[in-house]
Amino acid sequence: MNSNHIIEQSLIAKNPKKKSEDGLVVTRDFIAVIDGSTSKASRRYSLFMSNGRYAMKIISRYIRKMPADISSHQFCLGVTRAVNKHYGKKRLAELVDHPEERMTASVIVFSRLRREIWMIGDCQCLLDGELLENPKPYEQTLAEMRAAKVRELLALGKTQEELLTNDEARAAIIPRMLQEMKGQNVTYSVVDGFRIPEQLVPVVPLDFRPHEIVLASDGYPFLCTTLEASEVRLRHQRETDPLNIGDFKATKAFTPGNRSFDDRTYIRFTI
Repeated sequence: MNSNHIIEQSLIAKNPKKKSEDGLVVTRDFIAVIDGSTSKASRRYSLFMSNGRYAMKIISRYIRKMPADISSHQFCLGVTRAVNKHYGKKRLAELVDHPEERMTASVIVFSRLRREIWMIGDCQCLLDGELLENPKPYEQTLAEMRAAKVRELLALGKTQEELLTNDEARAAIIPRMLQEMKGQNVTYSVVDGFRIPEQLVPVVPLDFRPHEIVLASDGYPFLCTTLEASEVRLRHQRETDPLNIGDFKATKAFTPGNRSFDDRTYIRFTI
């Protein structure tokens, strides 16, 4: 019998006119949230979808087919091969030195049989109400840099509305962001078709007591024990600080016309 009980789940694309780069997989043996990274480069690996969505689709397909008893180590090897084979041999040598050109995603997986949670990349969860995160080491620094640039532009006479429509501060941090991506699968883990340093993949063991778990992408800046509470906090953030430069700082703002500053996925379940 499948002992996992889904209480609630949601997947919402940031842009109502585009498909989400987030993904949600629920099978008998696994529950996973996948956050495909928005590409910072011009190379596309699919004519029909963004690099982040393509990576998410490859990873989703892999999780749906993998054996119930797969370990975190085996998952890291297998999902890496699954993405790697979509590059083609000619591109691989170039991609070694240009991680910003790779298809990239963060993934958090619950394994029913192993009773473990695996965290690869920038993802978050609540385990019985306790927040567990695995943030990129440079993300907060870049968010602080962008916030400082926004304040500088506001002081020079730019309006909040102008900066929401044209986020000049984000454009200013993109070169630093690309530089920091050299640390991809070196100083932090992601799924990108290249070897994942498993010492940077938290594996959370679960005992055999009942637990309530929330898995989510980083589209929720304040992860709460219910979907409604998480959505309320997100709405409050948009209403009070749409530029994301206050207590919560981000590398992007709430763009007018979009549902949020990022795709967002939430699933709450008991085991």
